[in-house]
Parts: sequence; C-alpha cells; structure tokens
Amino acid sequence: MKLTILIAAVLVTGALAETHTVVFNNLCGRGVPTLKRNGVTLSTGGAFTSNGPLIAAIAYLDVGCGADGQGCTMVETTLVNPTTPGSGSSTDITLILPHSFSVTTGFGYFNGCNGAGADCTSANCPTAFHDPNNTHVQVACQSDNVNLVITFCE
Repeated sequence: MKLTILIAAVLVTGALAETHTVVFNNLCGRGVPTLKRNGVTLSTGGAFTSNGPLIAAIAYLDVGCGADGQGCTMVETTLVNPTTPGSGSSTDITLILPHSFSVTTGFGYFNGCNGAGADCTSANCPTAFHDPNNTHVQVACQSDNVNLVITFCE
C-alpha cells in the first residue's frame, strides 16, 4: 500500500512539473542568437528548455554586442507558472542604455497566450523600454508552461 501511494505521488509530481522553452528564429543571415541568465550562456541558437521557472533571462542577436548584449536590441524574459493572479510570465524588449537598436527584434508566446508579444523595428519603436518607467511595454502571460519564440530580422 505504501509503495502504491509513493508511486502515485511521483506520477502526480511529474505531471505537474513546470517547463518553458525558448526558440530562436534568426532571419538575418548573420549573428548568433544568444540566451543568458546571470551571465551564463544557456543557448547560442538552439532551443532551450528550462525544467522549472526561467527567471531574469536575456536574449539578443550577437552582431558585435558586448558580453551581456550591450549595444544591441535585447529581450528580457521571466517564464514562470502563475501562482496568484498577475504573478506569471513577463517579457519585454529593451533599448535602455547600454542597449541600443541593432536589428529588428520580436517575440511571441506560444503554448499559451498565443498572439501576445511585441516587435521592435526601429530605434524609436514604442514597444520597447527606452527608460525604466516604460513598464507598459511588458507583455504578461498567465498560462502554465508557456513558451517563447524570439525572431530577428522579420
């Protein structure tokens, strides 16, 4: 009986596991799509799956950027299953110094919140942070296990 309960608990825990995948679509024909968290490179172009929340990650197309995307258009993201209303995923594009427009950059959620995202096609795009008070440009998602596609040069 105890073994049956243990097996059932393991199956339920496995079924509830949180995962998020970030996929790149580089249409520029140059540069290296880069995904980092806390200074650690998680991907240089391939899909990256986080088994659990992906907190405070950054992504950019390395076309001569600094080590953390300085001088380039950057996507900032936190992908996390919501535990209370408003506590789920959030993604944005930033052009706050030391970041600047480098290539057209966009993102969109999939596997939940489909169609929610943003595109930045110029240095003056209204969908990007230009100063820290532009919080209206953050795109939230309240779906479990949501994924993100980041596209360059669309």
